[in-house]
Amino acid sequence: MRSHKDTPAPTLSYQVVSSPLKAVETGHKVRMDLIKKSKLRYQWRHRRLQFCYLRRVRDLKLGSQGSEDTVRPWKRSLIEVNGRLDSAYRHELYSRVAHSYSEIGKFSHFYHLNENPCITHMMQIQSLYQCPTMRGVAGLDFDNRGIFLVSVTRSGCLMVHDFESLYCQSKLGPGSAEDESKHVVHFSYPPGREFDVARWNPSNQNEVACTSRKHDQVLIFDISYMSPKPTEVLQTRQKLSIIGRKISRGLSDVAITSDEDSRIFSPDTLGMVHVWDRRAGVSPCIELSTDRYDSIKSIQIYVDNQTIFGAGKEGIIHIWDLRGGRNSSAFQSRKDMSQLPLASLHLAPKLQKIASLKAQSEIVPKEIHSIDVNPSSPHQLAFHLDDGWSGVLDIYKSEVTHVHCPPPAWLDGSNSSADLILRKPSWLPTSSIYVVGSMSEKGIHVLDFHPSSRSPCHVDYDEDTQRNEKRDKCNHRNKFVSLSETVTGCAAHPLNGMIVAGTQNSSLLLIAQMHCSSSSETAEGEL
Repeated sequence: MRSHKDTPAPTLSYQVVSSPLKAVETGHKVRMDLIKKSKLRYQWRHRRLQFCYLRRVRDLKLGSQGSEDTVRPWKRSLIEVNGRLDSAYRHELYSRVAHSYSEIGKFSHFYHLNENPCITHMMQIQSLYQCPTMRGVAGLDFDNRGIFLVSVTRSGCLMVHDFESLYCQSKLGPGSAEDESKHVVHFSYPPGREFDVARWNPSNQNEVACTSRKHDQVLIFDISYMSPKPTEVLQTRQKLSIIGRKISRGLSDVAITSDEDSRIFSPDTLGMVHVWDRRAGVSPCIELSTDRYDSIKSIQIYVDNQTIFGAGKEGIIHIWDLRGGRNSSAFQSRKDMSQLPLASLHLAPKLQKIASLKAQSEIVPKEIHSIDVNPSSPHQLAFHLDDGWSGVLDIYKSEVTHVHCPPPAWLDGSNSSADLILRKPSWLPTSSIYVVGSMSEKGIHVLDFHPSSRSPCHVDYDEDTQRNEKRDKCNHRNKFVSLSETVTGCAAHPLNGMIVAGTQNSSLLLIAQMHCSSSSETAEGEL
């Protein structure tokens, strides 16, 4: 037995550092060693997860041999390992959600101002006793966060709704009175001040820009002022005819860049796109022209804020590049500053290249009602024609990759009054799903425009091949959602994908998944 006194004292090992610089270097090496050890530990855990997942998949495959029902691998492990959803799996999930949509709320435009019916309300009453004129919701748009929804009517009303209030109101069921005090803004104008388009300013979410095909002005409203007078009015250049009269031209659309350079684009009914730089004044700084007379109906700004798409009556999509294209505007006079398109794509010849479509119908140039850039796949430019056809133009390949051709309205004996409506579809924020109002029925088409050939609207879609691959067919198909009124335009919530549709009767329809019943919510709470 050795006593405690015989036990040698522990020696302390240390390194003598001769200078402060070496001390810093030594500390740096110690930290690097710790970082390397943590990286190795993370890599070991990552490989262990992968090994466990592969072993699980192998066991499932071995266990399913000889049985009729194949066991699918657990997809959640991939999400945990990779930290992200697979694109095909994400498309499947969002398609299931979109296919479960139905009308859950209806908000008729029977509103009052100062205890008197607004102009749209009075027009609705007059239409019951007289022949209905051009009416209905003309424009819808959500702000960037989906908090507010702006809507304009052809009768002359501009409204800003609180979306959460609309959603909560839909839970009360049909027939419940709407609380008009929750309206953020409601302006009613006398006849002669109709609206056709309303857009939020992406760089200033207090501003709304409105245009009309009967006026040559862009009206900008600041909703924080709560004033019916626009805070700014942008004018087009006055042009005179040969006999000296003023040429009247309205503005059919408006678009605003997402950066902070305050550029606003608006096409007129004579084929010119006016560009304003608000820092330079209220007059256009440049005009984008076409090489032929083509009334521009819709305009879109690409994600780079430099490429402009315009489509119109002749069935042509014009493309302008503000950085310089066919002719640069750097050495032109300010009064004569204009720019021709970089390219002009005719849709009819591109549709004729689709053999199956050409064999079934005669393809002629048709008016384009609307174009929209896909927010989840910016190379897809959706178009909607006056006969109800919709499709996708791949701007990289300059080819039509998707097309949806519903039966014409006259085939069902429908009223032709819907032909006069300039329908405005919308993309859902994710998964390349396009929503468009039906021309012949009361409802909307939910179209799967996924870039791959799995989409039923893709020109290379093969139904037999998709069936042989044992895919769930309900996840890759289009759906028609029946509604209570004829739809004129749609807007999708930028975050949750809910749809608000404007109708020919100036109503707003909320389209989403059905609310859970109170009994089911109580049962879930008890569990």
